[in-house]
Amino acid sequence: METAVKEILTNKTINPVFQRAFNVRGGIDARAYEIKHEMAMGEKKPFDEVVIHYGDPHAFGQSPITSVRQCLACLLCPQFLDDPQFPKDVKEKARRILRATPGFAISSYTDTIGLRIIREDVAKYISKRDGYPADVDDVILTNGGAIGIQLALASLGTDVPNNKLKPGLMIPIPVFPHYKSRIVEFNLYEIPYYLEEENNWSLNISEMKRAIDEARPHCEPRGLVLINPGNPTGQILTYDNIREVIKFCARENLVLFADEVYQETVFTEEAPFHSCRKVLRDLGPEYNNFQLMSLNSASKGFYGECGLRGGYLELVGFSKAVKGQFRNLMSPSISGSTIGQAAMSLICCPPQPGDESYETFIQEKMAVLDSYKRKAKITTSMLNSLEGVTCNEVTGALYAFPRVRLPQKAVEEAKRNNLNPDQFYCWQMLETTGIVPIPGINYGQKEGTYHFRLTILPSEEKVVPMYERLSKFHKEFMNKYKDD
Repeated sequence: METAVKEILTNKTINPVFQRAFNVRGGIDARAYEIKHEMAMGEKKPFDEVVIHYGDPHAFGQSPITSVRQCLACLLCPQFLDDPQFPKDVKEKARRILRATPGFAISSYTDTIGLRIIREDVAKYISKRDGYPADVDDVILTNGGAIGIQLALASLGTDVPNNKLKPGLMIPIPVFPHYKSRIVEFNLYEIPYYLEEENNWSLNISEMKRAIDEARPHCEPRGLVLINPGNPTGQILTYDNIREVIKFCARENLVLFADEVYQETVFTEEAPFHSCRKVLRDLGPEYNNFQLMSLNSASKGFYGECGLRGGYLELVGFSKAVKGQFRNLMSPSISGSTIGQAAMSLICCPPQPGDESYETFIQEKMAVLDSYKRKAKITTSMLNSLEGVTCNEVTGALYAFPRVRLPQKAVEEAKRNNLNPDQFYCWQMLETTGIVPIPGINYGQKEGTYHFRLTILPSEEKVVPMYERLSKFHKEFMNKYKDD
């Protein structure tokens, strides 16, 4: 008699990493796609479309930057290199990249950490931005920012025998959920420090000191995450705030991980972007051994090339041996996406005055940023006009993160539905308006407070009608659950 075949992998026997994993988008995201399917099948809803509030510019109809797409077209179809319709500077950039690839082919494998000429482009971009030379050997090209986060956080892990403490990672609250997911994956100890909402989501060193002191009996703190401009909070950190954080990390022996993927998405001259690397170098040679990892991506900024998966990780203050270990860890992946690498080159080397493509580029860039600025003001104003809602000014990134003070009856109804109150509020908004906000609980928030995240990306012709639907929903929701 043959032995019955048994399941090897079950939800109890699969790798514990899989068992610990959670869906960072949550149940509301799944319901949004269900509603989309229901509408496609002809089911009537009280709205015409589902608007999912993710940071994906092109999904909202934003046009790509012409010079980027022209160069990518030349890379994928080299016959366009002889087409007079393509600007000369665009074709020359494509030829330069193709010459560096085996077989003059963008589809060829590259070095594990990326084509050297593109890493040189990144190093020149960083040098120009900060006023201090960058080393090409400090640059690793990654398949988008998410892989950069994964790689950086993986490096902070340690083998944890039974008699040792877990490695700890300090993360801001609220935080991009990807960080919480990787903390779970790499079995790190989460050390949350709370941003000051009442002070435009700034970092407070006393709060960070409280967080690390309370965590030390339970872990070995190894790193600190800083997100600037903020996601989900939409703020820009000041120069002095960043300098204080660097000094804090130096005192506490922490690696600083700077998530700066929104550095090109700034809407105010009053609060310019300062890179952590620039502030670090300004502190002088006594900080030469300070260890900083900084992240950038093709997905954000005014380019919005999310699906191309381009990004870079810069390793500042790390030895040649450690950088070699990063390469070793990445080597099983062979090489990153060459299209993503090329996108990163084009972002770091945009058209310059005198180039044939420059006038179109600068017009497209300013049109996007000016539109962001207008929509950021509309978003902030609309949210602050709602009963019980307060929202800091959106000065960077692509998001607003308002606080909503919900009636006690709504809080109790949420509990009856086994939902957090802001989940309940967002769920009701989805079912009523088709707008899909992200509940604050997904990002973390102070106990007893409730938030949600919206993006400023919907087109200008749609943003006002969308907020009119939201305002109507909010008024009806507050009236329905109004406390006696």
